[in-house]
Amino acid sequence: MAQVPQTFFDALAVRTWCGLALKALGRAREEIDAINVYPVADGDTGTNLYLTMESAVAAVEAVFAAYDEDRPALADAARAMAHGALIGARGNSGTILAQLLRGMAQVLAADSETAHTDGTGLRLALRHAADSARQAVAHPVEGTVLSVASAAADAADEVEATEGAERECGAVARAAYEGAREALAATPGQLAVLERAGVVDAGGRGLVAVLGALVETFTGEVPGGSAVSAPHARVESGRAATGRAETADADTVRAGECSDGSLEGDGPAFEVIYLLEAEDAAVDRLRGRLDALGDSLVVVGGDGLWNVHVHVDDAGAAVEAGVEAGRPYRIRITHFAVGDVHTRGGERPPRERVQRAVVAVVPGEGLAGLYTEAGATTVLARPGEPPASGEIVEAVRRAHAREVVLLPNDADLRHTAAAAADQARAEGIRVALIPTRSAVQGIAALAVHEPERRFDEDVVSMTSAAGATRYAEVAVAERQSWTMAGICQAGDVLGLIDGDVAVIGSDVTAAAETVLDRMLSAGGELVTLVLGDEAPESIADHLEARVRESYLAVDTVVYRGGRQGALLLIGVE
Repeated sequence: MAQVPQTFFDALAVRTWCGLALKALGRAREEIDAINVYPVADGDTGTNLYLTMESAVAAVEAVFAAYDEDRPALADAARAMAHGALIGARGNSGTILAQLLRGMAQVLAADSETAHTDGTGLRLALRHAADSARQAVAHPVEGTVLSVASAAADAADEVEATEGAERECGAVARAAYEGAREALAATPGQLAVLERAGVVDAGGRGLVAVLGALVETFTGEVPGGSAVSAPHARVESGRAATGRAETADADTVRAGECSDGSLEGDGPAFEVIYLLEAEDAAVDRLRGRLDALGDSLVVVGGDGLWNVHVHVDDAGAAVEAGVEAGRPYRIRITHFAVGDVHTRGGERPPRERVQRAVVAVVPGEGLAGLYTEAGATTVLARPGEPPASGEIVEAVRRAHAREVVLLPNDADLRHTAAAAADQARAEGIRVALIPTRSAVQGIAALAVHEPERRFDEDVVSMTSAAGATRYAEVAVAERQSWTMAGICQAGDVLGLIDGDVAVIGSDVTAAAETVLDRMLSAGGELVTLVLGDEAPESIADHLEARVRESYLAVDTVVYRGGRQGALLLIGVE
């Protein structure tokens, strides 16, 4: 179905653009991952851009969901887009994209009462986005996504000279797209390493896709054909010349942060990324300290929340610098030597794929450790922060297996996990999705996993074990609500069995005992208890004693789940 064009840039246009940009990046992800050659060949720029935009889309959709019939204001949608991208930014390329979106949002949301803006507002937003992205990079260099963003803004500025056209968003968007496309084709002439490899800048290629979605938003037309033929032809010729199209840089913007443009020599061993709550003055000092520690420094954000990205040899020092500046969290540290050739003196042979792996979404650090010890590759789902499909796909790739058994461990993740499975299958990986609805069902499935069996037999056995496990959780109500067990108030203790509220009480241990009794009334041989950080200290001993005294031949195992959202998870099989 053709996209209905938007006349003005309003909240609906923000929503439409973000959705189309996500689809465009999804289509181009593999191509973008494949053309990165500078300076880190770990092949995830397209993936990082996709995950960043996916987070922006989720934030915008959440704003729209908060309105019944009315639409949110342009300012609300634009701020949500920027915030979602900021908190979900991945890698250097995603961090730069987040700053580009933030720069646009600062212009679009300048007047909270304005319902929409026109081509002039879009032109100003593109200019501010390009300028703010440059300011966020410690050592910008031409031939990167920064050059492409600046060219897009320059081209948009030229529309002003055409009578009346400056007020048309479609005309401004198309000019920006064409300017970006021309700048992208010129990037090999600006960076020698791109010229040698015969490829264009990968981050810039991603931005062209995002701007193409902007054109589609306002014109209903999908830029195609000649719109990307020049860069694509250059890539194809480069593949023929180099014979190694599969090598890829993690983040094109890293090219923009190395002052000498050299590919030779060892780089820092770690990539460190974290969100940071800090004041502006503290962040200014942090920039100076991190710049002295390493390279590829990008710090984006504002208003007390920042996303920090840097490559260093001393990851601990980079995190400590964040602690001194404010409160860092969602800290991710990647050792380049493990998965790519960042620290190579020469090429390393590709790691052989294992035959089979299990990938599981888990709700807490404790369970992540348990699953990892059992041989699974995990995706951590923090309370209130379910993983996106791209994160699950990333974990499937990280498992590096020909066959993957996927355990979502959450009923609400079934569609997300299915999308991830489809993407992995498109990449040639055989994936079986077992619809586990709780981490305790995943534990049961993992317990019978035997990689030596035939794939189908293993999947059937794991599915049977998961299906034979009833699951429950004990949590605290956040608000008043109607439930299957009656009306609950904020602060009430809830016992959920197989996803439905079955018990409402005031005492955690008493509610847990009632839930356990109801589950065991239907029989069972093994009880699994997973304790959250905020569960009462004595609850495990109390429930173990209850099982021992009241139910013959039923065993109990207890695990520490950490910060998992629910106070207690219960499984009976």
